[in-house]
Amino acid sequence: MRYVLGLPTDQVDRPSEFLTADAVADVALAAEEAGFDAVSVTDHPFPQDKWLSRGGHQALDPMVALSFAAARTTRVRLLTNVFVLPYHNPFLTARAVASLDVLSGGRVIFGTAVGYLRSEFAALGLDYDDRGERTDQALRLMKMAWSGESVTVEDPPYSVVEHTMRPAPLQSPHPPIWFGGNSKRAIRRVVEFGQGWMPMPQPAAAAKLTRTPGLETIDDLAGRIQYLRSSAREVGRDRPDVCFVPFGMRMTDSPDLDTFDQLGQEVGTYAEAGVDWLSVPFSGADRDSLLKSIEEFGARVIDR
Repeated sequence: MRYVLGLPTDQVDRPSEFLTADAVADVALAAEEAGFDAVSVTDHPFPQDKWLSRGGHQALDPMVALSFAAARTTRVRLLTNVFVLPYHNPFLTARAVASLDVLSGGRVIFGTAVGYLRSEFAALGLDYDDRGERTDQALRLMKMAWSGESVTVEDPPYSVVEHTMRPAPLQSPHPPIWFGGNSKRAIRRVVEFGQGWMPMPQPAAAAKLTRTPGLETIDDLAGRIQYLRSSAREVGRDRPDVCFVPFGMRMTDSPDLDTFDQLGQEVGTYAEAGVDWLSVPFSGADRDSLLKSIEEFGARVIDR
């Protein structure tokens, strides 16, 4: 099992503790030293107040935040969980991802999804209903750009005649692409475009809000992982990674020692279901307590 630490870059009410250059770097370094394999950030450029009042969160720009994490670390991977691809221009995104991959020494994992917040699409002046198609188009174009070769393609609204993007990403042919979402369509995107899947625990009652099916039990998770991997085998693809937030943990939680011990006992169950990475959201009253919690997690869960 490998572990991802969600950086607390959503803690906008405590900026001096969590939203400084040193804070982001200190937390990322603590995660690396504790044995985490990746750190992650989210992507919400302009969320609606109504969503925020119901448990939503703010976010730093993901590429900027991860660049500060990269500068203080040497081993830990840099995961976007998730980057809402249809919010962004595909070539500007390809440039940002490649830049971070080059400067970090090839540590980026590009986690992406189609998004579900209709209000945020509207605020950004973007169509909502075709977001899936635009995601697929963006990935095709980004892979062309990442080749480092001259690109010519007509794919409206993009008209590209002999354009080249260099340097290419350090990872070849490109950083791993992971997809978020619980639907079979999300799983098919993994098989078609990507190398990993990031489902999320969710009650069925929330499916209408998040536009993705509920996922409530370990048996549900195991069944969908089996579907993912059998679909990949059918088309000759390599076994995709699976990254999952443990049931019962939310971004707003401040994990305690009992939570760590319980998760430590459940790791084998997740592994048997087919999970490769567990993504753990962390928060704390202040930076010092957060750093101590990360150290405790390393001792009680990762080392175990």
